[in-house]
Amino acid sequence: MRISELSRRSGVPITTIKYYLREGLLPPGRATAPNQAEYDESHVRRLRLVRALVGVRGLSVGAAKEVLGGVYEREDDPHKVLGLVLGATAETADDGEKDTDLEEARLAEVDALLDALGWQVSDDAAGKAVIARTLQTLADLGMDYDWHRLLPYGELADRIAAVDLDGIEDLRDPLEMAERALVLTVLLEPVLMALRRLAQESQSAARRGAGPAQP
Repeated sequence: MRISELSRRSGVPITTIKYYLREGLLPPGRATAPNQAEYDESHVRRLRLVRALVGVRGLSVGAAKEVLGGVYEREDDPHKVLGLVLGATAETADDGEKDTDLEEARLAEVDALLDALGWQVSDDAAGKAVIARTLQTLADLGMDYDWHRLLPYGELADRIAAVDLDGIEDLRDPLEMAERALVLTVLLEPVLMALRRLAQESQSAARRGAGPAQP
């Protein structure tokens, strides 16, 4: 297909496609004439994944290029592909620096939580530092809150993750799977927060005998 058709199929403007080509996020098409090339379905899939990484996840072009390199090296392993795209964040993917200020005790608490949940998680998963920082902040505020209190949340998160992955289980292309999982994960996160707030209001009303005014 020509670049105009690639743009229509992927939903990415031609000028953006040319920019991605220059930056190496998209491999060149098959040259057919000076300044002309043909593209195929692999370009459509890659563009959709680039759009998800840059436009939805919010990665820089450089960070997205780094993630894509890892994705294509592991294209035959959907689990590792999902780990790469879902683990990449706008805050951590650009510099790869780890938070060295976290107390070892807090990181050990996180490991204890994961062990209690029976989860298989990579040692450098970004979410571990988020949990450790939160536990440290709670301690700094004088709140008696340790990792055991997070177990019910972890169990709920495990059920949500099962629903997430059930939704992409039928997809066979690992790149399409990664793009779908990334988009749904990022876009549904605010929905999950909103549902939590609404559920809290409903629970409070039920426990305190309150409710919407009757006509």
